[in-house]
Amino acid sequence: MKDPAIRNNRIQCLCAFVGAAIVAVCVFIGVTMNLTTLYDENFDHMGIRTFCMFTVNSNILAGLSMMLCLPYTVDGLRTGNYHLPDWVVVMMHVTVSAVALTFLVSLCILAPVKGFYLIFSGSRFFLHGVCPVLSIVTFCCFINSHLVRLRETVLAMVPVLLYTAVYIVMVVIIGEERGGWNDFYGFATRVPLWVSMLVILPSAFGIALLLRWGHNSCCLRRRKLDAELYRKTYGGADLRKVIAEMACEQKKELKLKNPTIPLQMIGYMIENSGSDLDMDETARIYFDAWMKS
Repeated sequence: MKDPAIRNNRIQCLCAFVGAAIVAVCVFIGVTMNLTTLYDENFDHMGIRTFCMFTVNSNILAGLSMMLCLPYTVDGLRTGNYHLPDWVVVMMHVTVSAVALTFLVSLCILAPVKGFYLIFSGSRFFLHGVCPVLSIVTFCCFINSHLVRLRETVLAMVPVLLYTAVYIVMVVIIGEERGGWNDFYGFATRVPLWVSMLVILPSAFGIALLLRWGHNSCCLRRRKLDAELYRKTYGGADLRKVIAEMACEQKKELKLKNPTIPLQMIGYMIENSGSDLDMDETARIYFDAWMKS
Protein backbone atom coordinates (compact mmCIF):
# COMPACT_ATOMS: atom_id res chain seq x y z
CA MET A 1 0.00 0.00 0.00
CA LYS A 2 1.31 3.43 -0.91
CA ASP A 3 -0.12 5.53 1.86
CA PRO A 4 -1.75 8.73 0.45
CA ALA A 5 -0.98 10.71 3.60
CA ILE A 6 2.73 9.97 3.28
CA ARG A 7 2.66 10.72 -0.46
CA ASN A 8 0.98 14.09 0.18
CA ASN A 9 3.47 14.88 2.92
CA ARG A 10 6.41 14.16 0.64
CA ILE A 11 5.10 16.28 -2.24
CA GLN A 12 4.75 19.26 0.09
CA CYS A 13 8.20 18.52 1.53
CA LEU A 14 9.77 18.38 -1.94
CA CYS A 15 8.24 21.74 -2.92
CA ALA A 16 9.55 23.32 0.30
CA PHE A 17 13.01 21.87 -0.34
CA VAL A 18 13.17 23.15 -3.92
CA GLY A 19 11.89 26.64 -3.01
CA ALA A 20 14.20 27.03 0.00
CA ALA A 21 17.24 25.72 -1.89
CA ILE A 22 16.70 28.07 -4.84
CA VAL A 23 16.35 31.08 -2.51
CA ALA A 24 19.56 30.15 -0.65
CA VAL A 25 21.50 29.72 -3.91
CA CYS A 26 20.15 32.96 -5.41
CA VAL A 27 21.05 34.92 -2.27
CA PHE A 28 24.59 33.56 -2.47
CA ILE A 29 24.83 34.52 -6.15
CA GLY A 30 23.44 38.03 -5.61
CA VAL A 31 25.61 38.84 -2.59
CA THR A 32 28.72 37.40 -4.28
CA MET A 33 28.09 39.55 -7.36
CA ASN A 34 27.90 42.64 -5.14
CA LEU A 35 31.06 41.73 -3.22
CA THR A 36 33.07 41.12 -6.39
CA THR A 37 31.85 44.31 -8.10
CA LEU A 38 34.20 46.97 -6.76
CA TYR A 39 32.71 49.82 -8.79
CA ASP A 40 29.26 50.54 -10.17
CA GLU A 41 28.53 54.01 -11.51
CA ASN A 42 24.88 53.72 -10.47
CA PHE A 43 25.43 52.40 -6.93
CA ASP A 44 28.00 53.56 -4.38
CA HIS A 45 27.78 50.64 -2.01
CA MET A 46 29.53 47.75 -3.69
CA GLY A 47 32.29 45.45 -2.49
CA ILE A 48 32.43 45.15 1.30
CA ARG A 49 30.21 48.25 1.63
CA THR A 50 27.32 46.22 0.22
CA PHE A 51 26.51 45.15 3.79
CA CYS A 52 25.35 48.72 4.48
CA MET A 53 22.19 48.05 2.48
CA PHE A 54 19.02 46.61 3.99
CA THR A 55 18.47 44.82 0.67
CA VAL A 56 21.58 42.71 1.17
CA ASN A 57 21.09 42.13 4.89
CA SER A 58 17.44 41.13 4.55
CA ASN A 59 18.27 38.71 1.72
CA ILE A 60 21.05 37.14 3.78
CA LEU A 61 18.63 36.65 6.68
CA ALA A 62 16.05 35.12 4.34
CA GLY A 63 18.66 32.83 2.81
CA LEU A 64 19.81 31.69 6.26
CA SER A 65 16.25 30.95 7.39
CA MET A 66 15.67 28.93 4.21
CA MET A 67 18.86 27.01 4.94
CA LEU A 68 17.50 26.25 8.43
CA CYS A 69 14.52 24.66 6.69
CA LEU A 70 16.61 22.42 4.43
CA PRO A 71 17.73 19.75 6.97
CA TYR A 72 14.11 19.18 7.99
CA THR A 73 12.97 18.85 4.38
CA VAL A 74 15.79 16.41 3.63
CA ASP A 75 14.78 14.38 6.69
CA GLY A 76 11.14 14.60 5.60
CA LEU A 77 11.96 13.22 2.16
CA ARG A 78 14.03 10.48 3.76
CA THR A 79 11.51 9.41 6.39
CA GLY A 80 8.17 10.58 4.97
CA ASN A 81 7.61 12.64 8.12
CA TYR A 82 8.01 16.30 7.09
CA HIS A 83 7.57 18.73 9.97
CA LEU A 84 9.28 21.99 10.92
CA PRO A 85 9.81 23.17 14.51
CA ASP A 86 7.71 26.19 15.44
CA TRP A 87 10.77 28.40 15.98
CA VAL A 88 11.97 27.77 12.41
CA VAL A 89 8.60 28.84 10.99
CA VAL A 90 8.60 32.00 13.15
CA MET A 91 12.16 32.78 12.04
CA MET A 92 11.13 32.37 8.41
CA HIS A 93 8.19 34.73 8.95
CA VAL A 94 10.52 37.38 10.39
CA THR A 95 13.07 37.13 7.57
CA VAL A 96 10.58 36.78 4.71
CA SER A 97 8.76 39.88 6.03
CA ALA A 98 12.07 41.78 5.85
CA VAL A 99 12.85 40.67 2.31
CA ALA A 100 9.25 41.39 1.25
CA LEU A 101 9.77 44.97 2.43
CA THR A 102 12.87 45.09 0.23
CA PHE A 103 10.76 44.02 -2.74
CA LEU A 104 8.08 46.61 -1.98
CA VAL A 105 10.61 49.45 -1.61
CA SER A 106 12.40 48.38 -4.80
CA LEU A 107 9.17 48.15 -6.77
CA CYS A 108 7.35 51.23 -5.48
CA ILE A 109 10.11 53.68 -4.47
CA LEU A 110 13.48 52.88 -6.08
CA ALA A 111 12.32 51.63 -9.49
CA PRO A 112 10.22 54.73 -10.32
CA VAL A 113 13.20 56.95 -9.40
CA LYS A 114 16.13 55.01 -10.90
CA GLY A 115 14.35 52.91 -13.52
CA PHE A 116 12.94 49.41 -13.41
CA TYR A 117 15.70 47.91 -15.55
CA LEU A 118 18.43 49.28 -13.29
CA ILE A 119 16.73 48.11 -10.07
CA PHE A 120 15.96 44.62 -11.36
CA SER A 121 19.12 43.80 -13.34
CA GLY A 122 22.45 42.23 -12.40
CA SER A 123 22.72 41.18 -8.75
CA ARG A 124 19.55 43.16 -8.09
CA PHE A 125 17.62 40.71 -10.28
CA PHE A 126 18.23 38.16 -7.51
CA LEU A 127 18.14 40.41 -4.43
CA HIS A 128 15.24 42.68 -5.47
CA GLY A 129 13.18 40.17 -7.44
CA VAL A 130 13.77 36.42 -7.46
CA CYS A 131 14.66 35.91 -3.78
CA PRO A 132 11.84 38.02 -2.28
CA VAL A 133 9.13 36.59 -4.55
CA LEU A 134 10.25 32.97 -4.16
CA SER A 135 10.67 33.42 -0.40
CA ILE A 136 7.08 34.65 -0.13
CA VAL A 137 5.74 31.78 -2.25
CA THR A 138 7.73 29.16 -0.35
CA PHE A 139 6.77 30.50 3.07
CA CYS A 140 3.08 30.92 2.32
CA CYS A 141 2.47 27.78 0.26
CA PHE A 142 4.85 25.06 1.48
CA ILE A 143 5.75 25.88 5.12
CA ASN A 144 2.59 24.63 6.78
CA SER A 145 3.78 23.23 10.11
CA HIS A 146 2.85 26.10 12.41
CA LEU A 147 0.18 28.80 12.44
CA VAL A 148 1.91 32.14 13.08
CA ARG A 149 0.36 33.88 16.08
CA LEU A 150 -0.42 37.59 16.15
CA ARG A 151 2.08 38.23 18.94
CA GLU A 152 4.79 36.51 16.88
CA THR A 153 4.12 38.97 14.06
CA VAL A 154 5.62 41.76 16.19
CA LEU A 155 9.00 39.97 15.95
CA ALA A 156 9.03 40.75 12.23
CA MET A 157 9.66 44.40 13.12
CA VAL A 158 12.98 43.64 14.86
CA PRO A 159 15.23 43.68 11.72
CA VAL A 160 13.48 46.80 10.39
CA LEU A 161 13.77 48.70 13.67
CA LEU A 162 17.42 47.72 14.13
CA TYR A 163 18.32 48.82 10.62
CA THR A 164 16.31 52.04 11.01
CA ALA A 165 18.29 52.91 14.14
CA VAL A 166 21.64 52.20 12.43
CA TYR A 167 20.60 54.12 9.31
CA ILE A 168 19.61 57.21 11.31
CA VAL A 169 22.90 57.13 13.24
CA MET A 170 25.09 56.65 10.15
CA VAL A 171 23.19 58.99 7.78
CA VAL A 172 21.66 61.70 9.98
CA ILE A 173 23.73 61.86 13.17
CA ILE A 174 27.21 61.04 11.83
CA GLY A 175 26.71 61.93 8.15
CA GLU A 176 28.78 61.12 5.08
CA GLU A 177 31.26 63.96 5.58
CA ARG A 178 32.26 62.56 9.01
CA GLY A 179 32.66 58.94 7.89
CA GLY A 180 29.03 57.84 7.95
CA TRP A 181 26.84 56.77 5.05
CA ASN A 182 25.41 58.84 2.26
CA ASP A 183 21.61 58.76 2.04
CA PHE A 184 21.57 56.09 -0.69
CA TYR A 185 17.88 55.30 -0.12
CA GLY A 186 16.92 58.97 -0.03
CA PHE A 187 14.83 58.51 3.10
CA ALA A 188 16.34 61.54 4.85
CA THR A 189 17.13 63.91 1.96
CA ARG A 190 14.42 63.45 -0.66
CA VAL A 191 11.67 63.74 1.96
CA PRO A 192 11.64 64.58 5.67
CA LEU A 193 12.84 61.65 7.76
CA TRP A 194 9.62 61.50 9.77
CA VAL A 195 7.64 61.05 6.54
CA SER A 196 9.82 58.10 5.54
CA MET A 197 9.38 56.50 8.95
CA LEU A 198 5.65 57.14 8.85
CA VAL A 199 5.49 55.22 5.56
CA ILE A 200 8.12 52.49 6.00
CA LEU A 201 7.42 51.28 9.55
CA PRO A 202 3.63 50.82 9.18
CA SER A 203 4.25 49.25 5.76
CA ALA A 204 6.69 46.77 7.31
CA PHE A 205 4.14 45.75 9.95
CA GLY A 206 1.40 45.58 7.32
CA ILE A 207 3.57 43.25 5.21
CA ALA A 208 4.17 41.03 8.25
CA LEU A 209 0.41 40.86 8.90
CA LEU A 210 -0.30 40.12 5.24
CA LEU A 211 2.29 37.34 5.16
CA ARG A 212 0.86 35.90 8.37
CA TRP A 213 -2.58 35.87 6.78
CA GLY A 214 -1.29 34.26 3.57
CA HIS A 215 0.73 31.65 5.44
CA ASN A 216 -2.03 30.78 7.90
CA SER A 217 -4.68 30.65 5.15
CA CYS A 218 -2.59 28.21 3.10
CA CYS A 219 -1.82 26.20 6.23
CA LEU A 220 -5.50 25.90 7.17
CA ARG A 221 -6.42 25.03 3.58
CA ARG A 222 -3.77 22.29 3.54
CA ARG A 223 -5.07 20.91 6.83
CA LYS A 224 -8.61 20.93 5.46
CA LEU A 225 -7.53 19.03 2.34
CA ASP A 226 -5.54 16.58 4.47
CA ALA A 227 -8.55 16.08 6.73
CA GLU A 228 -10.75 15.31 3.72
CA LEU A 229 -8.14 12.90 2.38
CA TYR A 230 -7.82 11.17 5.74
CA ARG A 231 -11.59 10.87 6.19
CA LYS A 232 -11.96 9.44 2.70
CA THR A 233 -9.02 7.05 3.06
CA TYR A 234 -9.27 5.95 6.69
CA GLY A 235 -12.91 6.54 7.64
CA GLY A 236 -14.30 3.24 8.96
CA ALA A 237 -10.97 1.48 8.46
CA ASP A 238 -9.21 -0.55 11.15
CA LEU A 239 -6.61 2.07 12.09
CA ARG A 240 -4.53 -0.47 14.00
CA LYS A 241 -4.04 -2.46 10.80
CA VAL A 242 -3.43 0.70 8.73
CA ILE A 243 -0.72 1.97 11.11
CA ALA A 244 0.95 -1.44 11.27
CA GLU A 245 1.00 -1.63 7.45
CA MET A 246 2.37 1.91 7.29
CA ALA A 247 5.24 0.97 9.62
CA CYS A 248 6.10 -2.14 7.58
CA GLU A 249 5.99 -0.22 4.31
CA GLN A 250 8.13 2.59 5.68
CA LYS A 251 10.76 0.18 7.00
CA LYS A 252 10.87 -1.68 3.68
CA GLU A 253 11.06 1.51 1.61
CA LEU A 254 13.38 3.59 3.77
CA LYS A 255 15.70 0.80 4.92
CA LEU A 256 16.29 2.49 8.29
CA LYS A 257 17.39 0.59 11.37
CA ASN A 258 15.61 2.84 13.87
CA PRO A 259 11.92 3.74 13.51
CA THR A 260 10.80 7.34 13.09
CA ILE A 261 7.18 7.48 14.23
CA PRO A 262 5.19 10.12 12.27
CA LEU A 263 3.18 11.28 15.28
CA GLN A 264 1.69 14.38 13.65
CA MET A 265 0.46 12.36 10.68
CA ILE A 266 -0.95 9.62 12.92
CA GLY A 267 -2.66 12.30 15.02
CA TYR A 268 -4.45 13.61 11.90
CA MET A 269 -5.44 10.03 11.01
CA ILE A 270 -6.99 9.49 14.46
CA GLU A 271 -8.72 12.87 14.42
CA ASN A 272 -10.33 12.35 11.02
CA SER A 273 -11.08 8.61 11.00
CA GLY A 274 -13.44 8.41 13.97
CA SER A 275 -11.11 5.96 15.73
CA ASP A 276 -11.01 5.69 19.53
CA LEU A 277 -7.25 5.04 19.55
CA ASP A 278 -4.94 7.33 21.50
CA MET A 279 -1.45 8.47 20.56
CA ASP A 280 0.35 6.19 23.03
CA GLU A 281 -1.35 3.08 21.68
CA THR A 282 -0.77 3.99 18.03
CA ALA A 283 2.89 4.72 18.73
CA ARG A 284 3.25 1.25 20.28
CA ILE A 285 1.47 -0.35 17.31
CA TYR A 286 3.77 1.44 14.86
CA PHE A 287 6.90 0.57 16.84
CA ASP A 288 5.95 -3.11 17.31
CA ALA A 289 5.07 -3.56 13.63
CA TRP A 290 8.35 -1.90 12.61
CA MET A 291 10.43 -4.15 14.87
CA LYS A 292 8.64 -7.36 13.79
CA SER A 293 8.74 -6.68 10.04
